[in-house]
Amino acid sequence: MNAPSSRSFRYGDELIRFRVRTQPARKARRIAIHVEPDGSVVVDAPQDADDTAVIAAVRQRAAWISQRVADIRQRLDSAPAREHVSGESLLYLGRRYQLKVVADAPRHGSVRMRGAHIEVAVARPDAAQVHAMLDAWYALRAREVMASRLAAVAAPLRWVHALPPVRLRAMRRQWGNCSPAGRLTLNPHLVKAPRECIDYVILHELCHLKEHHHGPRFHRLLDACMPGWREVKKRLDGLVDQLMPLC
Repeated sequence: MNAPSSRSFRYGDELIRFRVRTQPARKARRIAIHVEPDGSVVVDAPQDADDTAVIAAVRQRAAWISQRVADIRQRLDSAPAREHVSGESLLYLGRRYQLKVVADAPRHGSVRMRGAHIEVAVARPDAAQVHAMLDAWYALRAREVMASRLAAVAAPLRWVHALPPVRLRAMRRQWGNCSPAGRLTLNPHLVKAPRECIDYVILHELCHLKEHHHGPRFHRLLDACMPGWREVKKRLDGLVDQLMPLC
């Protein structure tokens, strides 16, 4: 896959910007348009598609793109800023917990779940330290959860003969991706989402091991493996402002 290149065009008074990712024709048979969780627009196109065809395809979906981007930006703009102090709400596996910051020098650096709380112990309250400790805790939990869910989701898939290599990387634009070589990258902030959302993202990427593009065959494969995936995706999209701010 070539490095994404940037394009833009006018839609009324609005300037729509998007990135184009080109792939060999055998992997991308048509032009596919995605609006990412942060509101950016990405277009997957066959390598032999010219700019005219790509821009024409995006123009056809301009109204939908404009509305999706506006909805996401409104949701992100209304999300409260994190202060990393006691009483804030945190998510883990779709359940809501309350952050409790404890001044406890002997236990400085520890993060643990206690009932309805996620407790962070610090020598003295410091928002930046609490933030860093929570990120590290989420990353540790994500490694455990993603490994477990990958094995469970892959088990019934006949085209997955061995679990693919996986890495975790905090991303602002994606929940996951699958490289041409078959390596999965998953966003550790997914561990905040309900399990069915985690399973959907993992399944989506595993389907790319068989169907590299987002064409009809890819969506038929998703439908066969998880008939209700569209509702799950909608639920995940609706949580983006609560899951992504800690990135």
